[in-house]
Amino acid sequence: MEASCLELALEGERLCKAGDFKGGTAFFEAAVQVGTEDLKTLSAIYSQLGNAYFYLKEYGKALEYHRHDLTLARTIGDRIGEGKASGNLGNTLKVLGRYDEAVVCCQRHLDISQEQGDKVGEARALYNMGNVFHAKGKQQLWGISQDPGELPPDVRDTLQRATAFYEMNLSLVKELGDRAAQGRAFGNLGNTHYLLGNFVEAIKFHRERLSIAKEFGDKAAERRAYSNLGNALIFLGQFNAATEYYRNTLQLSRQLKDQVMEAQACYSLGNTYTLLQEYERAIDYHLKHLLIAQELNDRVGEGRACWSLGNAYVSLGNHRQALHYTRKHLDISREIGDRNGELIARMNVEELMEALGVKEGDLSPSESEFEVQGNRLSDDSYLLSCLCCFSDASLLTSPQTEELFDLIASSQSRRLDDQRVSVSNLPGLRITHNNLGHLCGESDPQEPSDDFFNMLIKCQSSRIDDQRCSPPEGGPRAPTVPDEDFFSLIQRVQAKRMDEQRVQLQSYEQETDEDEREPGVADS
Repeated sequence: MEASCLELALEGERLCKAGDFKGGTAFFEAAVQVGTEDLKTLSAIYSQLGNAYFYLKEYGKALEYHRHDLTLARTIGDRIGEGKASGNLGNTLKVLGRYDEAVVCCQRHLDISQEQGDKVGEARALYNMGNVFHAKGKQQLWGISQDPGELPPDVRDTLQRATAFYEMNLSLVKELGDRAAQGRAFGNLGNTHYLLGNFVEAIKFHRERLSIAKEFGDKAAERRAYSNLGNALIFLGQFNAATEYYRNTLQLSRQLKDQVMEAQACYSLGNTYTLLQEYERAIDYHLKHLLIAQELNDRVGEGRACWSLGNAYVSLGNHRQALHYTRKHLDISREIGDRNGELIARMNVEELMEALGVKEGDLSPSESEFEVQGNRLSDDSYLLSCLCCFSDASLLTSPQTEELFDLIASSQSRRLDDQRVSVSNLPGLRITHNNLGHLCGESDPQEPSDDFFNMLIKCQSSRIDDQRCSPPEGGPRAPTVPDEDFFSLIQRVQAKRMDEQRVQLQSYEQETDEDEREPGVADS
């Protein structure tokens, strides 16, 4: 016997709840193929398909189904459903970096929730609005080499708006008694205050976040809270306290078997011990970060680890090892197209070679290989990752650029027309005499005006103009390096290190002994 649409949808829901989103989407798609005349059921299927594709990172498909859900909800006069669909669209648009459109959709969700007296929906909409402005602020900061708090006015305004929405969300979820939602709000308030340079406030919120994470046994949230506390303490100059939080971060990352987070914790510990001038401990953690970055093919992370190791060895007076890692930093910077990193590395290589009294031709081939804790890892072990392997510049300067943008403009115009399209084109909808009455009222006075779509058109027009501009300059991203990095602080601390380290070198024999000395082992 052939399964009904509802039966297929229920199986899809079960699989998604079990974490099998791939299997879940297959059943939901099958349910759409079978079709149904039940409009509420179809709306639920659209919503869950959109959410499942979102978790699978198939954002185009997610947008498609959330749009279907929005169209259907508006047609049948389901205001709560319309609000939820608008919120889901907003979340998806945010991930795609389409922040202005996301704000329009999330504001729609907020307005409808307040209109309907839906407190839970209102809280979610406020949280989502905060997330959109938070993500936009972080995107605006990308490529700006300024410390938290040292912000351009537009970025500060964006992050302050995020903070305001998170505060409204926190107030409402406290009223609702939703402790889990309070934890999320505390965490994000800590993050926005950190970016704004309000480190004492950030610590206050992250401690609240940590407390609730422990209350729920949420190890991942606990790990994030420890890491965020360490970051804020760094900028307050409380380096010893920061190391304790980073140790906890490292321990939980290992418990969770999360190599990326383990590498980030090692990186943060290495930098903190550098600030404490405990260079042997710093080296130990930077080597651990390096090995994980190699394993994960994170070339950018490898370069950052080599830069850090070079600095640490210079501080110990071990110029030969410093030169070894600095040359690696130079090679990787060239490979990934990091012009700033290449400039710094070249300058450091020249100064180290001058200090050692050697020339390029004097370096033996063996010095182009890594020797890490007794293991020799040849250059063949370095696999070039896809990160930074191509440039958007070729697209922006090609003769077909204007034609491309015209195509984008026309496709976006068609997309908005599709949003207005007759519901008879919705996939999986069986039109019968039972639901025909609900579907004929597309021009019903209760349906919202076109203001919503007009605002989206404005946002999309603005986005096309943005696409005509050159992309912002920014360094390549590295999975094993934290987003909230205090790299610039380390750079300032190390800025004059070469001049300070220009001392009479020891004899070659003494250098050899130092080369063979194992890095200090730090507790981990």
